[in-house]
Amino acid sequence: MAKEREFASDPLVSHIYTADPSAHVWNDRLFIYPSHDIETDIPMDDSGAHFAMRDYRVLSMDKVGGEVEEHGVALDVEDVPWAKRQMWAPDAAKKGDKYYLYFPAKDENDIFRIGVAVSDSPTGPFEAQPEPIAGSYSIDPTVYRDDDGEYYFYVGGIWGGQLQRWQTGEYVAEDAYPADDEPAIAPLVARLSDDMLSFAEEPKEVELLDRDGTPIRAGDNEKRFFEAAWIHKYEDTYYFSYSTGDTHNIAYATGDSPYGPFTYQGVILEPVLGWTNHHSIAKFNDQWYLFYHDTELSGGQTHLRNVKMMPLTHNEDGSIQTLNAFAD
Repeated sequence: MAKEREFASDPLVSHIYTADPSAHVWNDRLFIYPSHDIETDIPMDDSGAHFAMRDYRVLSMDKVGGEVEEHGVALDVEDVPWAKRQMWAPDAAKKGDKYYLYFPAKDENDIFRIGVAVSDSPTGPFEAQPEPIAGSYSIDPTVYRDDDGEYYFYVGGIWGGQLQRWQTGEYVAEDAYPADDEPAIAPLVARLSDDMLSFAEEPKEVELLDRDGTPIRAGDNEKRFFEAAWIHKYEDTYYFSYSTGDTHNIAYATGDSPYGPFTYQGVILEPVLGWTNHHSIAKFNDQWYLFYHDTELSGGQTHLRNVKMMPLTHNEDGSIQTLNAFAD
């Protein structure tokens, strides 16, 4: 299939497999923080055990279409005292002259926690804190800096992301999901502390609403949150975008506050080649871009992905034009 379809964009790098790109612009340069896919003989299952990533690499470029530099290992699981395995999708933030890498990993009990590592450089190497962020769990951290200088931390993913195991407030080693007609499991948001190393408040649920004002239901797989939260702001509106998982859309909702509630608006990116879909959105040199991954390089192998980017357009009414990863 990978050879029969024409793709809309090319992989940014091809010497390693990369996924889950989190993009930021600092000092007029674009930095991308992806996960690093590796070969594995672990069988595929719904827990995502076959996604066995062990380190992070940073990509950067000074112009679109120019050379993409890969800066080597920024953080390895062996250098994280509490982490056992599965270094999944990360994000990064800058405050003052320090850079912060936020990442999920499983601890010795195979429970996903969120760690943070610090560097003087956007490309690392990063030094991990000795313990995960207190009160953190699940996967796919993302950090948004608002116009007032406050930083907001978003997190969550169901199925292998384990968010469904925390619905009582404590970890339960069995999956529990709402009925199809009940509100879907929600991602979490918390303001970060001044030192960027902890939560300044108790994480709270991000309310995602359908256009009629009711909560998106667990059975609405085309719209409900699965994983891969991202926040960007366009004009005065906050855009909360995310993956719908088993229906493979990148969807988005809009609101007036970084806490939400957010109202569903539509699809940003239609399904790509490969099972997962994980993205970010950033403005670089006066153009908005969508960063995403597919499995073009591996010919469709779910756990061996490659990051890409394409221009993204906000319409005059604030809606986002739907994109497709295929050119044909």
